[in-house]
Amino acid sequence: PLSLSAAELVRAAPRPLQPYLRLMRLHQPTGTWLLYLPCTWSIGLATEPGCLPDWHMLSLFGVGAVLMRGAGCTINDMWDRDYDKKVARTASRPLAAGDISTFHSFVFLGGQLSLALCVLMCLNYYSIVLGAASLSLVITYPLMKRITYWPQLVLGFTFNWGALLGWSAIKGSCEWSVCLPLYLAGVMWTLVYDTIYAHQDKRDDIIIGVKSTALQFKEDTKQWLSGFSLAMLLSLCVAGMNCNQTFPYYSAVAAIGAHIAHQIYTLDIDKPEDCWKKFASNRTVGVLLFIGIVLGNL
Repeated sequence: PLSLSAAELVRAAPRPLQPYLRLMRLHQPTGTWLLYLPCTWSIGLATEPGCLPDWHMLSLFGVGAVLMRGAGCTINDMWDRDYDKKVARTASRPLAAGDISTFHSFVFLGGQLSLALCVLMCLNYYSIVLGAASLSLVITYPLMKRITYWPQLVLGFTFNWGALLGWSAIKGSCEWSVCLPLYLAGVMWTLVYDTIYAHQDKRDDIIIGVKSTALQFKEDTKQWLSGFSLAMLLSLCVAGMNCNQTFPYYSAVAAIGAHIAHQIYTLDIDKPEDCWKKFASNRTVGVLLFIGIVLGNL
């Protein structure tokens, strides 16, 4: 039967291309959504009252999210190929499995970053500089799990850069009273979903000696996630108040709070399949907020 799922599309691609598409995780689009959605929030909040968001800008950031998430995954796998071989969930990744050489992955990375630069050059000068500043985070994030138990925090700084960039792409610069609370909300959100994600690999992580918030929080995970969620919701309220958002926006924030509370309450940190399910459901969180922003503007 015909299927348009990302995994099916990758399997239908020419065989020589498939390892490269898997290297950029095109078959697992959840991460791309989680990178893209903070961009849509920012673009939406920067939109004039009574107007719909700029669809050209949303499309441009969508392409950029696919390319930069792919580049980030390529960098991650280049740093981690020896670790990935030792973890059941990641042993089949193209670099760990030997489907792609390190040299070819480096060339592929160059291609992705070159295309991403082309997308960035379509924006204003302020946004070009701001976007380029995120590259250091993209490159260094994969190393953080060797250094600190808080790599998820660095991922939050990296994955939510679009909360700053989207606004500047529309307005020409950042309105920090809106962008900083929105950015902080995104960072807190990432700490929630990526800590849940990290619990999938905690046994292997202990064996191979890498760190994560899952190992730091252990059985106190739900209390920490609750604190991050509260900080996220408060930050979203501050961002909304500072740009005069209306009732639909705050209704969406309330729905997000209920969604995340259900995630945390029902989470079983010792079941990898449940952790994956809860992690993937965070796309709904991001879409809910975007809908709330659009309706709030209208």
